[in-house]
Amino acid sequence: MEQKDLTIILVHGAWGDGSHWQYVIPSLTKAGYKVRSVQNPLTSLQDDINKTKDLIDAQDGKVLLVGHSYGGAVISGAGNHDKVAGLVYIAAFAPDAGDSLGSLLGRRESPGGASIYPDDKGFLWIKYDEFKSAFCQDLDDEKALVMSLSQKPIHGQCFGDVAGEPAWKKLPSWYQISLQDRMIPAETEKEMAERLEPKKIISLDAGHASLASHPEEVTQLILEAAASV
Repeated sequence: MEQKDLTIILVHGAWGDGSHWQYVIPSLTKAGYKVRSVQNPLTSLQDDINKTKDLIDAQDGKVLLVGHSYGGAVISGAGNHDKVAGLVYIAAFAPDAGDSLGSLLGRRESPGGASIYPDDKGFLWIKYDEFKSAFCQDLDDEKALVMSLSQKPIHGQCFGDVAGEPAWKKLPSWYQISLQDRMIPAETEKEMAERLEPKKIISLDAGHASLASHPEEVTQLILEAAASV
């Protein structure tokens, strides 16, 4: 049954913004849910948690947080807000207290990492001509081009910041693994997913940007979570 008092807040990851959810938002809205997509600064993990909490504060009733990629670390922290009822991870980091994203990535090599480079202000970019192969190899050329040319860099500090106590220890969670992920290795995603002891894990034959290449399956997982929190 649809819960009209529930807001679904979508939290983007690195190298993108709230429009990365453009293929998911219409279906969630048509299902009768209030949907919001945060625009995080990607300047530090705490900055992004705070910005997400600002959006949670603005909602009436319960909130379901959905995080893609780096957004998983953000929802793990922001989920400690008392309005949050559940967490959905889409090819996402799910750090425990004391983890940094750098340490989680250090578990095994990810091919896309070779395409990342820093600018002189400490922000990390993906090489424009390698963005598709690194981040979204299963998207068509036009969608990948837009994603590449509109990428939003993330500050290197976000990968060094240490996570606090995660909300997934006390809230129900759901996780989607991308089996062809070149940014976060699928094995690492699987390890993080199993540590959550989630209500459900689904695996998709998808690259890192599964929210764009497999929006139907991602939407269904979010709707399933929304109906049960």
